[in-house]
Amino acid sequence: MNRNDLRKVDLQLLVVFESLMHERNLTRTAEKLFLGQPAISASLTRLRDYFNDPLLVRNGREMEPTPRAMEIFRRLPSALDGISQAISEVRDFDPGSSTSVFRIGMSDDVECGLLPQLLAHLRQQAPDCVLVVRNANFLLLPGLLATGEVSIGISYTTQLPANAKCRSLRDIRAMVIRAADGSPPLSLDDYCTRPHALVSMSGDLCGNIDQDLARLDRTRKIALAVPHFNGLGALLRNSDMIATIPDYAAEALLQGGGLVIEEPPFDIVPAQLTMVWRAAQDQDPAERWLREQILRFMGT
Repeated sequence: MNRNDLRKVDLQLLVVFESLMHERNLTRTAEKLFLGQPAISASLTRLRDYFNDPLLVRNGREMEPTPRAMEIFRRLPSALDGISQAISEVRDFDPGSSTSVFRIGMSDDVECGLLPQLLAHLRQQAPDCVLVVRNANFLLLPGLLATGEVSIGISYTTQLPANAKCRSLRDIRAMVIRAADGSPPLSLDDYCTRPHALVSMSGDLCGNIDQDLARLDRTRKIALAVPHFNGLGALLRNSDMIATIPDYAAEALLQGGGLVIEEPPFDIVPAQLTMVWRAAQDQDPAERWLREQILRFMGT
């Protein structure tokens, strides 16, 4: 194909194809791209005609890619990233007049403790921009970045896709939060005896804190696991349960009243809160501006 042949290619079709290859399902692709299923079906028909290949063949509820589709998909993400970067780098960004849509993945503790102040700032500086927040822990974030469903992620992270850059924002200091019952700070025995509430998106009942306790040959007693931080304060008030959570989430819950926070009665190794982003959008003026605001309001 030469450059003139590119006139025959609809760029939106390639975006639809990339999403279809990730989702392997017409309905999910339509939801992801905010299009109707008939539009996705029509796009797939046009793609099949253009490439003279079935590309995706129905296999039960999913669609199985052909070898030709796999070969195209292997080359396509880097090509789309290059086009996106070439276009974005020549655009100026004025937050006061922009209508950009920013898509960010955040862990729940960040959404609870750090998002409100960032959002208040964005509403002042970029009132017509839209912020879409996806719930993303360290397990989900690499996939969301790899597929382009988010351009920035803020979470504790472990493994990242090859197309990602990262920057440390702050230490995640663990604090104990409990009902304000007038009792003195907890001893280690108190801590291990009291029932614990745990925020766990996956439903697991064990975390890094349990590893720190294990080094002391101690354990804690989990009485409750919930998926979100925002409702935790109401559950702890007038209860004997305690929770050990990131300091910024504890400070946010403290504003609701009826709670106290204190240092844990043993050493907890701090984790790192990290901002990660897609390398293809590293020089995008709008994305660069947003990363600067995140660093300002979520970093230390």
